[in-house]
Amino acid sequence: MAPGQWTERDQRAEVWPGRGWPLGATWSEESTNFAVSAPEATALWVCLFDDDGTETRHQLTEHTLGIWHGAIPGVARGTRYGYRADGPWQPSRGLRFNANKLLLDPYGRAVSGAVVPGPEIFGYDLEHPESPSTQDSAPSMPRSVVVDNAFDWGPDGDPPQRRRWRDTVVYEVHVKGFTQLHQEIPEELRGTYAGLGSPEVIRYLTELGVTAVELLPMHQYVPEPRLADLGLTNYWGYNSIGFFAPHNAYSSSGDRGQQVTEFKQMVKNFHEAGIEVILDVVYNHTAEAGALGPTLSFRGLDDLFYHRVGQTEEEDELPAHARFDDTYWDVTGCGNTVAAANPQALRLILDSLRYWVNEMHVDGFRFDLLSALTRSGYEVDMSGHLLTTIGQDPALRHAKLIAEPWDASGDGYKVGEYPPPWVEWNDQFRDTLRDFWRGHGDGIRTVATRLAGSSDLYADDGRSPYASVNFITAHDGFTLRDLVSYEAKHNEANGEDNADGTDNNRSQNCGVEGETDDPAIVERRQRLAANLMITLCMSNGVPMITAGDERGRTQRGNNNAYSQDNEISWVDWRPDDAWLGLWDITKTALKIRREHPALRQRHWFEGRPAIKGGPKDLAWLHPDGREMAGDDWHDDGLKVIGMFVSGDPLRSPGPQGEQQRDASFLIWLNGGSEDREVTLLENAWVQSGSAVLSTAAAVPVGTELRAGQTFTLAAESVVVLQQDG
Repeated sequence: MAPGQWTERDQRAEVWPGRGWPLGATWSEESTNFAVSAPEATALWVCLFDDDGTETRHQLTEHTLGIWHGAIPGVARGTRYGYRADGPWQPSRGLRFNANKLLLDPYGRAVSGAVVPGPEIFGYDLEHPESPSTQDSAPSMPRSVVVDNAFDWGPDGDPPQRRRWRDTVVYEVHVKGFTQLHQEIPEELRGTYAGLGSPEVIRYLTELGVTAVELLPMHQYVPEPRLADLGLTNYWGYNSIGFFAPHNAYSSSGDRGQQVTEFKQMVKNFHEAGIEVILDVVYNHTAEAGALGPTLSFRGLDDLFYHRVGQTEEEDELPAHARFDDTYWDVTGCGNTVAAANPQALRLILDSLRYWVNEMHVDGFRFDLLSALTRSGYEVDMSGHLLTTIGQDPALRHAKLIAEPWDASGDGYKVGEYPPPWVEWNDQFRDTLRDFWRGHGDGIRTVATRLAGSSDLYADDGRSPYASVNFITAHDGFTLRDLVSYEAKHNEANGEDNADGTDNNRSQNCGVEGETDDPAIVERRQRLAANLMITLCMSNGVPMITAGDERGRTQRGNNNAYSQDNEISWVDWRPDDAWLGLWDITKTALKIRREHPALRQRHWFEGRPAIKGGPKDLAWLHPDGREMAGDDWHDDGLKVIGMFVSGDPLRSPGPQGEQQRDASFLIWLNGGSEDREVTLLENAWVQSGSAVLSTAAAVPVGTELRAGQTFTLAAESVVVLQQDG
């Protein structure tokens, strides 16, 4: 009923005016307020669904500053709903209204059901793309859910963890894949938020030394229809459609809002164990794909949510060559790019981030393809709206903010260029250390720079060494085991003729492609994997470990397992005796790092004493028993280097200004194919040290070595010496 259309006196409208804020569905005992941004729509309906799927439409008549809003009394928690919007159909102008399409609420706190691929979900006629579709999409669409936010966070309210970056160890993990095969977890909880937050998982992570889990995307996402045709699905989840909704397939308790409670309980459990929760968020594009993609939410409400050709000041008109199917500007490789400079899109991203921090209590975010979101016009802009606003927001600036500092374009690679308080995935660390441990690379000088925190990337803008998130592997690419077992990718299972996935793996197979029973090859692979893990844990910066690497997880050579929701991707919890040693090495390395602040500095090394008459805070040693000199750094044949880190005293003071003292460490790396005799430098500060980590057979853990002594550093090995006394 529109205003002024009363049919009798004392009549009560079925939809109250409500309010235009907050956006989404806000439940109360009296009524539920619905508010949605659709500035160009001419009419908008809230569609409520009962348990048998019957749809009841309620037209919203209030329209304030582009927001349609209204309150409907008697709507229960758990009610399923969607929107329908009417208005112009002018795709070239970003107007794709079609009231035949049921739309998810962009601010919906939960989603029930799943998209059923079919012609109904497309806003246009598949036979005539310039014309709107007349098919009703409701039977093929999931519904948004009215959610009550109430949750018991405990007597202290679960305050933010706020662990310092230099004390952080990140563990990248998939919600489903980590527990799907875990036999100690009840079967009904495997692959769910409850399973991931279970005592068994938390005990495992705590024992390993993890301080933060980085969850692969768990915003509500939609698999691409083409994968369904191949009998596959989107396993990783980089195809979001609901930026406020935890993915419902990871819920063990239901999808009528129960997933929200289950997610919160998982976070609460992690926090009680001192483990932070970081979300991998995909705001750079949505599951609606390119202009010929489905109409699921944003496209049917405000298509200018996407960055479009012809929508900048420099380019007011759609180019003559542009067609209906190429009007979107894509630097994500997924068909569309969210226009974060658009006020509505910017507001949604910020509101979503604040919601996850304030309501869901997460501790930080890793931003997928962040360069795509930082563009003003078509150029990456580090002083643009998104980065500036997040950096000033009181709820967000103290969260952990991790940039994937590139996108799918040629000009989006911006490693080392993000401002504080951002830290970055450092792919140059990955590439340099992979090359070093396979006997390649551009010299020992680059290795030294990466081990010390990558000052060439992060020191010139006021950031600290922990601005570098160091990693050897991540979800995309080889696992650690596969990195030393395969020369080339083996992605045939993805159904793309092995054409997908990178060919730049920087890997080796040690003589046989794939799995083998040859004991010499297996031993070498284990040693190389241990070398990579130890180097990661001993380097300055923030280490990130990919789930399962510490126990020898393999993807059978698949370096792009985004579509493999099966044993290829899931962590195998059966003990593999051949790789159990890697777990112990990883746990020990993280324990040493945790207990010794010398190995996790917050200031840059200066290469000079921290106290008069003391040792240099950092020194690089030649195997001949001297410090590295100028010409040594340009010796391309040198594959051995020693890294001396002084702990007596540390350059950084303690919390109350006190001088901090720690053990000193000497880390020897031999990335070459031959054993090397190493002479320990004669010095006045460290007379002896004991091996606390070693992959060199002649120097087992516990071996004591003294200044001036010579020992054999085996080919492809690492030895970490800790100062005695």
